[in-house]
Amino acid sequence: MDTQPERRVAVIIEDDADIRHLLETVLTQAGFEVIATGNGLDGVQAVRAYDPMVTTLDVSMPGIDGFEAAKRIRAFSNTYLVMLTARDEEIDTLQGLEAGADDYLTKPFRPRELRARVEAMLRRPRQVLAVDGSGPVAPVAEAPAPVAAPAGGSPLAPAAAPMASAPAAQAQPAPSPVAGSPAQPSPVAASAPAEPAAAKSYSREDGWLEHNGLFVNSEMRLAEKEGKSIDLTRSEFDLLNALMESQRRVRSKADLALLLRGESYVTAHFVSEADKRAIEVHMANLRRKLADSITTPRWIETVRGVGYRLAASDD
Repeated sequence: MDTQPERRVAVIIEDDADIRHLLETVLTQAGFEVIATGNGLDGVQAVRAYDPMVTTLDVSMPGIDGFEAAKRIRAFSNTYLVMLTARDEEIDTLQGLEAGADDYLTKPFRPRELRARVEAMLRRPRQVLAVDGSGPVAPVAEAPAPVAAPAGGSPLAPAAAPMASAPAAQAQPAPSPVAGSPAQPSPVAASAPAEPAAAKSYSREDGWLEHNGLFVNSEMRLAEKEGKSIDLTRSEFDLLNALMESQRRVRSKADLALLLRGESYVTAHFVSEADKRAIEVHMANLRRKLADSITTPRWIETVRGVGYRLAASDD
């Protein structure tokens, strides 16, 4: 059985030759096989051809810009996307994260910081692509098949199953009535309406955290509300999971920024204002996807001047 480690391939999409060479040096020193491109179209083609673990993407490029390139890449690839730009406006950060970026650095950047952020991203679970290539989805463990009832016996099913299987005799269609004979009543179970397919078991023992009807499972990387899956980016999921685990304890923006980097809050790592703004943007996107109100939140509450925490329970 082949146990070779996954190839560490990185694609650089950068029109500035000096920065492109710097990125090549940094990523090569980090152990990556690097493919460098000078525009968005070539970069998208390189990602498709080489399936990189990491892609750095400049925002301002001739032809298609970095935002458009990110959207095209996200349509078929789960590569970690780091956007690099000389612009430091919050709207640019918002556009980059909405286009599918995992992280965002402004120029000039420190090579050591870029390398640290790339390594932090690689420690986080990668998403897998849907079978039809429609885009990244969270990795999901397959649900166990329903337990079939033994022939002629009473149906048996695990407690988490939404509905017990009917006995084999009841699964057969009723025989046609014979003329003159009394009508045979149908078994009650055969006419009983089936329970909704969306019914499922959520429990802390199974790894689910719940708050006001919102469910999160960190092992399966799933978030669900009202029985429907919520499509979150890696960063959005990590932030939501952190708040769910912390409950009403406040998490500061600096704390959350370090969490996304995979670093401990007790260390002396530098957290810039751009890092904190990125957290604000992630939270705004998360609220939008949850359809959560800023003024009367059910899930994410802003603690002015400090950070974020879960809103009070509905109970």
